[in-house]
Amino acid sequence: MPEGAPAAAGGQAAGQPEQPQEGSTFRKILQMVAMWVAMQFVMKQFFPANSAPKITTDADGKMVEIPTSTGKIPAYHLRPSKLDEGATYNTLPQRVAPIWDEPNKVDVIITVSDSFIPTPLSSISKDMIVFEEKDFGIGNFSDKRVAEATIAVPEAVQRNGTLWGHFYVGLPGSVLDPEQKGFDPATAYHFIYPFTQHIPKKKEKKLKSLLGKKDEAKVDMEDAEEEVEFSGPVVGNYFHPNMSLSFVPGMGVLGLSQTHVAIRQFLHLEPTGARDGTGQNSWYYPILFVNTFWQLKAHMTQINETVKTLPIRIDLNNLAPWKFQTMASIELSARESARTAAYGGSLPGGGDGTEIEMVKEILLDTNPILLAITSVVTVLHLIFETLAFTSDVQHYRKKKDNIGISVRTILANVFMQAVIFLYLVDNSQNTSWMILGSQGVGILIELWKVTTVVNVRVRAAPPGALIPYRITFEDKHKLSETEEKTKEYDEIAFKYMYMAGVPLLLAYATYSVIYEEHKSWYSFIITTLVGSVYAYGFLMMVPALYINYRLKSVAHMPAKAMTYKFLNTFIDDLFAFTIKMPILHRLATFRDDIIFFVYIYQRWAYRVDYTRVNEFGQGGDDDAPEQVKKDEGKSLPPAVPDVGAPVADSGIAKGATGSDARSGKATKRK
Repeated sequence: MPEGAPAAAGGQAAGQPEQPQEGSTFRKILQMVAMWVAMQFVMKQFFPANSAPKITTDADGKMVEIPTSTGKIPAYHLRPSKLDEGATYNTLPQRVAPIWDEPNKVDVIITVSDSFIPTPLSSISKDMIVFEEKDFGIGNFSDKRVAEATIAVPEAVQRNGTLWGHFYVGLPGSVLDPEQKGFDPATAYHFIYPFTQHIPKKKEKKLKSLLGKKDEAKVDMEDAEEEVEFSGPVVGNYFHPNMSLSFVPGMGVLGLSQTHVAIRQFLHLEPTGARDGTGQNSWYYPILFVNTFWQLKAHMTQINETVKTLPIRIDLNNLAPWKFQTMASIELSARESARTAAYGGSLPGGGDGTEIEMVKEILLDTNPILLAITSVVTVLHLIFETLAFTSDVQHYRKKKDNIGISVRTILANVFMQAVIFLYLVDNSQNTSWMILGSQGVGILIELWKVTTVVNVRVRAAPPGALIPYRITFEDKHKLSETEEKTKEYDEIAFKYMYMAGVPLLLAYATYSVIYEEHKSWYSFIITTLVGSVYAYGFLMMVPALYINYRLKSVAHMPAKAMTYKFLNTFIDDLFAFTIKMPILHRLATFRDDIIFFVYIYQRWAYRVDYTRVNEFGQGGDDDAPEQVKKDEGKSLPPAVPDVGAPVADSGIAKGATGSDARSGKATKRK
């Protein structure tokens, strides 16, 4: 079994321990979708569409356009030559307004280099110019440009250096190169942005063969010493072949100190230090968003000395402000989380910082219709899970006997839940505390179920025992004939399960200890047990089905809880087609369906009359109306007949169930 997989409740169908993480991932997807919709609404409220710019004249009498989004800040064309009387110059502007009017057209040139220091465009070879477009319309959402090129990788970049992109943007006809004579910061600007990303590699666990030779153990010790000496994260230099660039029109006036850092990193202020008359406000160039939101690590190329050239495709378009803010914020948060996890820090919700990457991969690779359906059924999954839990607890609270209950199954569930919990603790680095908490609650619920069926007592051990005390399970009352049969059938079912399960467990453990690597013997034991739980946990329902078969009745089963649980298995089937996983794992999710169809058949084969109280002191359904019981009470004869008097046969006596009920057989009572 693979290491580092999160957990699920014992008894869920799963081929590998990864499945619980998948369910958790879909909950995160639902939260992401809800956040996305909320952000869309909020951003539209904060960033309404701009009205047309106003036209006025400057000091020279020329007609100029003033963006209406500048508010009280004058247009850059009309900036004062000196501050107002008594005004104070602020080095860091309080508010900034667009320097150019919108909509507008610009020229864009992008070059690449291994240095962040700009090189004159006249001395740059054409091979290093990867993008060059003229008259691109800022604010014209139908204007889209695409360019493809091949980059010759510099030697410094091959040795883990950064490949820098130099962006030159200016009004049509203006000089774009800051090193060239005639460059005017009022009409053009230049900035740099890395084309490569230095991403910390995921910290790999130190595994070893438990049956390895001494020489191998010595090598492991040397590796451990190296790991102590170089304890920092391993960083790789990655390049993505697709780059999406987006101008963001309509941002309007921004409070610089209140602007989120994810947005502020793309703000480029007017470099001369110009201010309005108050000395507090300035201007910023059009935001060009280098959109790395959809750049997945799985699609990136790690750069090393063998990589000589890199293909690149650049798309240039316009992006709405609310989309820009949402993408930039999520991307920055994901990077910070991955960096924190790489340096050994703990995240608030657990995990390793790659959850957002998984969500984006699902959004990219999944059909939108299927994704929408999955989002809906995720909500249903949570509802059914809650209803199943509530119904299960109510069933055991109302249960007054042990008929049809497999005590061994409950104890086995306690054991499986405990194994999963220990496995999660052993792999707690990648496990959310929420999952650990829910797993702990599940163990407590299973333990409570045991106390509703039997009395748990601590008794003195027989003389000569190693442990002076032992835990015993005692019946709460003298068992009836049917309860004794239930106990007998439960023992028979588990005897055959032991005969089938123990050899499988031993075979898997032997294979794992010989061919797989583990952190320690403890980790091997826990991993082997949890692997068996995930692989064969669904068999825990088999004793209940066997008891139903021998008793020829399903009236003792918690019908509502079973229905909710099986509905969730079908939702898991839908998840199996949405998330990437091996074929065998995908087929493994359908194992619970077999149990479900057998249970459905038993409900049909052993159906009961729901209008009467059954032999277990219950209605056919847990929620049978109390009026039925009252009506049955009224139908009793007012007096006990004479000993020799005949008793009328009512057709179906109160004690008849299952096949007896269907055939109309009944017992006569004196």
